[in-house]
Amino acid sequence: MDPDSPSVSIIIPLRNEERYIERLLHALAAQTYREHIVEILFVDGMSTDRTREIILAHAHELPPFRILDNPKRIVPCAMNIGIREARGDVIVRIDAHTEPAPDYVERCVYWLCETGAWNVGGPMRARGEGYVGQAVALATTSPFGIGGSPFHYSERPQYVDTVYLGAYPRSVLVQVGPYDERFAVNEDYELNYRLRRLPAVYDERFVANQDYELNYRVRRTAGRIFLAPDIRITYFPRESLKALWRQYFRYGFWKVQTIRKHPRSAKWRHLVAPAFVAGLLGSFLLGFVWHMFWRLLAGVVALYLLLAVVFSALRARKERGGLKYLPLMPVVFATLHLAWGLGFWWAWLCLLLGRDPLRTA
Repeated sequence: MDPDSPSVSIIIPLRNEERYIERLLHALAAQTYREHIVEILFVDGMSTDRTREIILAHAHELPPFRILDNPKRIVPCAMNIGIREARGDVIVRIDAHTEPAPDYVERCVYWLCETGAWNVGGPMRARGEGYVGQAVALATTSPFGIGGSPFHYSERPQYVDTVYLGAYPRSVLVQVGPYDERFAVNEDYELNYRLRRLPAVYDERFVANQDYELNYRVRRTAGRIFLAPDIRITYFPRESLKALWRQYFRYGFWKVQTIRKHPRSAKWRHLVAPAFVAGLLGSFLLGFVWHMFWRLLAGVVALYLLLAVVFSALRARKERGGLKYLPLMPVVFATLHLAWGLGFWWAWLCLLLGRDPLRTA
């Protein structure tokens, strides 16, 4: 990738986003890297609200843009449509439920050129709307809530296994191949896992000895992913426990499909919630045989609630005015963990019953 002001295509998957899209449009219009943004591709999953109308009403404020149709309505398909149509050297993914900082695109391009990484991104900074939404935002930026994945809360530049959204040299996405459209969610982690498994992309700045340089990197390196805290983008999480439950149940369900496709991608943090749920269900059922297991179940639940309260207090104290969300945060933690764990085991049950989502999706 040419480090001298590479051109950028921004891809935005969306569907029925009239509530959030105007805030995103203002953020796009304020980008400091604007003169190098060759296009914004809104890939619309056939919205039935005013999303398209609002985009068109702001046409005079935005860099050149197109609205593309996504009949299948899911994010992997939207990304593939956008990648095929993109003309920029760099592809930046932005979601409709976000508000990027004015220098978001500029910092993405800077770190791509500075590090040579195949994908760069920043931490997922959540900001809730309403009481439940802010409690969710606090819980999902706590290690107790979402495990040890640095992109949720880290403020240290580092190489990681995945980042939030991300920016890629277009050549990387062409080489790696399309998003797997069988993955309705969890598509970023699945793609990033493939990035880490492949050799580094050819660097067009080498005009001599390029074959040896490329082969050296093929032997010595794989694609790297870089987390830069100064890449700032705000994410607006779910605003009800019901919606949060559905979201994390799907995450747990589709994590199984990712692990099936790439067994080495499994990490301990992916298995903690399923193990917790299995322990609860197992103790409950075994209690009918030996009542001691019900006592064990009560002890585990009590310990979990104690930890949830402690970590809720620790996280709430770090946020100005955060203590008022303390009563709800243990409930949010339980929703995250139980939904993920149940989704994980539901996926395995579906497989045992002969219902393979990777074959039928």
